[in-house]
Amino acid sequence: MATTQKRTKDDILAQIKHGLIASCQPVDDGPMDHPQIVAAMAKACVAGGAAGLRIEGIDNLKAVRPEVSFPIIGIVKRDLIDSPVRITPFAIDIEDLANAGADIIAVDGTNRPRPESIQSAVEKIHAMGCLAMADCSNLEEALYCHQLGFDIVGSTMSGYTGGDVPEEPDFALVEAMHKAGCVVMAEGRFNTPALAQQAIEKGAYAVTVGSALTRLEHIVSWFADAIRAAK
Repeated sequence: MATTQKRTKDDILAQIKHGLIASCQPVDDGPMDHPQIVAAMAKACVAGGAAGLRIEGIDNLKAVRPEVSFPIIGIVKRDLIDSPVRITPFAIDIEDLANAGADIIAVDGTNRPRPESIQSAVEKIHAMGCLAMADCSNLEEALYCHQLGFDIVGSTMSGYTGGDVPEEPDFALVEAMHKAGCVVMAEGRFNTPALAQQAIEKGAYAVTVGSALTRLEHIVSWFADAIRAAK
C-alpha cells in the first residue's frame, strides 16, 4: 500500500518532469469503468514507468490513492445544461478531489461560459494545498491562467471546443506556451511514443496519454478498422 504523505510543490513537479502521465479514464459505462479496475490500471501504468496519473471521479481516486505513491492529477467531469465546461467546474469538486488525495487538480481553463470563475478555482485549489492545472485550448487562455497563478497549463482542450477534431497534436501550442514561460503539460492526441517524445522536444514539461494506454475499446478499434480496410 502506498503512503499518502503530502509533498511540496517542488517535489511533485520534480517527480513528473519529462515524464509520462497516464490518464486512467475508461470509456464511460464500459466494462472497465469500475474503481477497482481503474486502480489496477493505475498500478500497471506505474509499473510500466509512468511518472504520474490522471484520474477522473472521486470514487476512482479513492480507489487509486492508497495503491500508488506517485503524483495524481484529479478531475471531476460533469455534463452541465448551461455551460460547455465539463472538467472540475465547481468548488465542491475541488474540495472532494483534495480530500480524496489528489496532488494536482485540473480544471477547464477555456474562455467559455462557466458556473464559477476560473480565478476562484485556482484560489480554491491552492487553499486546499494542491497544485493547480488549467486545461486550455489556445495560447491566450494559457497565458491568462498562468498569470492567475496556475502551476501547470495544458494543451488538453486544443481541438475540442468546436469544429472537427484534428488528428495531430497541437505542437505549436505546446511550443508557444513553453516559450512564454509556462510549465506545460502536453495533452490531447499524443497517442504514439514518437509523438510523446516530440512533445518533450517542443518544450513540454510532461506528457499525458490516455486513450492509447487505457481505453481498450479505442485501441482495439484502431487495429480492427485497419485490418478491415486492408480487405
